[in-house]
Amino acid sequence: MTHDHDLVLRPTAAQTEAALNPPQGRNGGDLVVETLTGLGATTVFGLPGQHALGMFDALRRSALRYVGLRVENNAGFAADAYGRITGEAAPLLLSTGPGALMSLAALQEAAAASAPVLAIGSQIPVAGLGGGRHGYLHELRDQQASFRDVVKSVHTVRTQSQIPSAIAAAWESALTAPHGPVWVEIPQDVLLAETTLPVVTAMDATPEEVVPRPELTAVAAHLLENAERPAIIAGGGVVRSDASGKLLALAERLDIPVVTTFGGKGAFPWEHPLSLQSWLEDRHTTDFLEDADVLLVVGSGLGELSSNYHTFAPRGRVIQIEADAGKLESNHPALGIHADARLALQALLETVGERTDPAAPERVAAVLGKVRERIAAQDLGLEQQVVAAVREALPDRAPSFWDMTILAYWAWSAFDARHPNTMHSAQGAGGLGYGFPAALGAAAADPSQPVLAVSGDGGAMYSIAELATAKQYGLDVTWLIVDDGGYGILREYMTGAFGEATATELTRPDFVALAESFGVPATPTTPETLATDLAKALATPGPSVVVLPALLRMFEPTHL
Repeated sequence: MTHDHDLVLRPTAAQTEAALNPPQGRNGGDLVVETLTGLGATTVFGLPGQHALGMFDALRRSALRYVGLRVENNAGFAADAYGRITGEAAPLLLSTGPGALMSLAALQEAAAASAPVLAIGSQIPVAGLGGGRHGYLHELRDQQASFRDVVKSVHTVRTQSQIPSAIAAAWESALTAPHGPVWVEIPQDVLLAETTLPVVTAMDATPEEVVPRPELTAVAAHLLENAERPAIIAGGGVVRSDASGKLLALAERLDIPVVTTFGGKGAFPWEHPLSLQSWLEDRHTTDFLEDADVLLVVGSGLGELSSNYHTFAPRGRVIQIEADAGKLESNHPALGIHADARLALQALLETVGERTDPAAPERVAAVLGKVRERIAAQDLGLEQQVVAAVREALPDRAPSFWDMTILAYWAWSAFDARHPNTMHSAQGAGGLGYGFPAALGAAAADPSQPVLAVSGDGGAMYSIAELATAKQYGLDVTWLIVDDGGYGILREYMTGAFGEATATELTRPDFVALAESFGVPATPTTPETLATDLAKALATPGPSVVVLPALLRMFEPTHL
């Protein structure tokens, strides 16, 4: 009797011949790039270092495209964005010790935002592993320990034969919902040693699906069908699982208002009659959600930013669909459904009946009206003008990447992301420097659309070296730098808390002249000309910089 898997596992005559006579001149690094190619990778990011040279030398014998950035953390941000845009695991090649450690802030953001990043770092030679102090360059007592609290999984290689399996296991981990970064480390001598192992061919690392339990789906469907004032909070999990269409179908079938989190921007149409948009830092929205008798939370852990800084206190029944088991009921008691958002919404669509609520659009419009009145009373015309100008200039399907800056904080609440998976920010971990290098990763992932990066002057200085990367690879990224003379949001926070700010004022370069010194065209702009200048830069192929000197203010918080 012949089984199908026998046919899969049995090599062909050509495969046998190739395996018995592998090409000469290969090393452990070749096994790395062959495995990545076999898994389906096409582009890798990174920065070479002495211990990792075996991997980088092997790149020239492969078909993989290499995008090299100038700082490891920026390479990590680029890989993060590539993973968000493509849904594929983005390989990130790093060297031992300082090079590896420089990526930790980027990997923390990838972990918080569930972006699939496959970080592969070198290690000191095998003889030095085990905690002894041998004095190797870049040596750490336990390099894995630095990554274990940040990434989803850690994979260690000690021999060449372990390389394909370790990378395949890491790949599967990175792409199993919830997506996230993983860490593989390979000693220098393993990478450099000549190998007689056969060329690695196609690898199977298909991630496991996280499916909802049917009895929980039945209870959730019953609660939603019979609710009087239901509401939905749609988080980043809806975007990552490509479930926005199913969310729209469910909301329309049951007439349920939907608010999106900052990570879930674009998960629900902004101007839809059931759309509460994303005004989560607003007490009117918080009150509406608290009043819901059944609240469906999809793909969100209801963390700090999604709960109006933990002031949200739901009074009704909560249903939480979440692929990250650690987030289930971590902030509020709920009917917790551990599942991928797409699969869970599909199950609900197959289970729920009809529910009609003709008053739902009126209730939504009333909340949005109150939000507009609150903002209008604060003399924030400049800020709204700038947000509107960016929206006017940016093509609907062009992705945007926002650093931790006041304009981004506005965009979280007020920007219409007209399609899913087009607006991204560093609001997962909240570190500076994300916007521009992430935009470079997105441009490498999809050159068919221009990409917008938005930074303040403080955040821009974290990634200014990547202007050279943008120029070298001709990446179609327009970088909007809002220059307010310092760390603007920290200035506001400190002034509000202590009456004055300390350590927030910065000496800055002439950003226009600096960009031009890299060979990148740059334009100074004003709030009045921003839409025109930004649209022109976005329409011009290749990298460009637009500098807006402006002192923006935040709207008043409602959680204090």
